[in-house]
Amino acid sequence: MSVRTAMNSEVFALLFDSARLERLRALTPTPVRQIDDDDIADTEILLTSWGAPRLDAALLDRMPRLRAVVHAAGSVQGLVSDELWERDIIVTSAADANAVPVAEYTFASIILSFKRAFVHIRTPSEVRAWGDLVASSQYGSVGRTVGIVGFSRIGRRVVQMLRQLDDVRILVADPFVSPESVLAAGAELVPLEAMLGQVDVLSLHAPALPETHHMIGRSQLAALRDGATVINTARGWILDHDALFGECATGRLDAVLDVTDPDPLPADSLLRELPNVALTPHIAGSMGTEARRLADSALDDVETLLRGGSPSQVIIRRDMELSA
Repeated sequence: MSVRTAMNSEVFALLFDSARLERLRALTPTPVRQIDDDDIADTEILLTSWGAPRLDAALLDRMPRLRAVVHAAGSVQGLVSDELWERDIIVTSAADANAVPVAEYTFASIILSFKRAFVHIRTPSEVRAWGDLVASSQYGSVGRTVGIVGFSRIGRRVVQMLRQLDDVRILVADPFVSPESVLAAGAELVPLEAMLGQVDVLSLHAPALPETHHMIGRSQLAALRDGATVINTARGWILDHDALFGECATGRLDAVLDVTDPDPLPADSLLRELPNVALTPHIAGSMGTEARRLADSALDDVETLLRGGSPSQVIIRRDMELSA
């Protein structure tokens, strides 16, 4: 069965170190080549990642035997097309593997937020003695409440990680999940508006869909208690940055933003000037050696398909309505 790749050469080198490249070559007797060759009509499995072209009708027509697209990355929104779904081509994603570092980053950010570590890192010239801070109610994780907006792959992992903390209450807001599934994970499902006034940390894990644009806006931010931290590792689209600036500029809220809108923020953005806003350049997702997880996931799917099995991470058209 012919396997071809569609991704940037730099991405391919990042994903496939020598061990994973050897595994890929062992899976198929024919050479694995990019689809930029003239003749790709024999392609049956297409291995994609960052930099892959959109699989529109014109490209699909050149691959009449294509039966599966294995995406060695998270979202497939920019990859799939109506024509692809209409041809009943299997689509898989490494979104579960990509969720791991995002959840780890989020969990670490929550822990550091409990200590206001980001604020102190941003203001190193402000000398504060331990004795001046030890009795402050702004510090500590015990007895805190964390709100998770979006019980996604990442949101679920963050809930799992938070359960190891002592006396931390976990609330989840997501209109598409059942109270039983959230309770089984160790959290409590509540409406978003009911959650906001209770949390010390608000962590965002919702997709970028038309209905989620600025879902955390002026009124939602105003409802947060004084001293709360907003963490966004999802999409900048869902957070109103002007409203966030207004709240953070007063010192009432802190923020940790790994994603912004636009992404990255302009160099003259006022958010960059605030000592209680920590900005990182979209690094929560798979980077460097972490990208090998994506290759492992994709290779598992390729191997399953070559053996005639059904991959475990199949994406269907309906999923596009709830993910980004």
